[in-house]
Amino acid sequence: MSDRGWGPPPGDGALQIPSVTEWEMEMRDAADLRPAPLPGVEMTFTLAALPSADVNRALYATVGSRVCWTDRFPWTYAQWRAWVERPELSTWIAMAEGTIAGFFEIEAQPGGDTEIHLVGLTPAFVGRGYGGYLVEQCTRRAWQRGELWALDAGPASRVWLRTSSLDHPNAIANYRRRGFKVAAETTAPKLVPDPRVAPWPLPDDPRRASRRYEDEEELIT
Repeated sequence: MSDRGWGPPPGDGALQIPSVTEWEMEMRDAADLRPAPLPGVEMTFTLAALPSADVNRALYATVGSRVCWTDRFPWTYAQWRAWVERPELSTWIAMAEGTIAGFFEIEAQPGGDTEIHLVGLTPAFVGRGYGGYLVEQCTRRAWQRGELWALDAGPASRVWLRTSSLDHPNAIANYRRRGFKVAAETTAPKLVPDPRVAPWPLPDDPRRASRRYEDEEELIT
C-alpha cells in the first residue's frame, strides 16, 4: 500500500530514493473481486465505531514502518484527529489468534469513488498466508459503503488504491490476484524519512503535565 499524506518532511536520517514507482490500481465492478484462500485460523474484522487518532497512528507505525509508510510523519495530533474523525472514513481492525493482525482505512469519495488508503498486516502475520484474505475482505467492505459504513455516502462505483515499489514485494501481485488493474503509473525520486525514528504526535507535552501534578502536590502538602 502506498502511503499518501501531506508530503514527507526533510530532516535527519532522510534518504533520497532515486527511483520510486507508484501505481494507481482500480476495480470498477464488485463482481471482479476474486476470493483469496482462507487463512489457517479465523480472522475477524471490526469497524472502529469510535474513531481514535491514537489507534490509527499506532497501527500506521506497526503495519507501515517496514514498508516505508512515512508520508504522515509531519502530521500533528490535530491533523490525525481531523483525518480519522470524518464520517466518510472508516477504519477496520483485523483480529486473529487473540491479537491485532492488521487494519485498513477506507474513504468514501464523491462520485462513488472509494479509496483504500491503507491496508496491511502487523509484522507477526506477514508471510503466513493472511495477506490475500485481508485485501479481499477490505475490498468487500469498500464495495459495501452506504450499507456497512458511510451510510449517507451512497454506493461505490469504483474501488481504488495506490501502491509503490517501496511496498512489500508481493503487494502488487496480491492486488492483481484480487481483481485490481493498473490505471496509472509514475516513477520519480522520493525523499523517505528514517522509519526507525518516527515522531509520535500527542495533544500535549506529557512532561509538562507531570510537572504540573508535582506543583499541585507541593501546594497540598
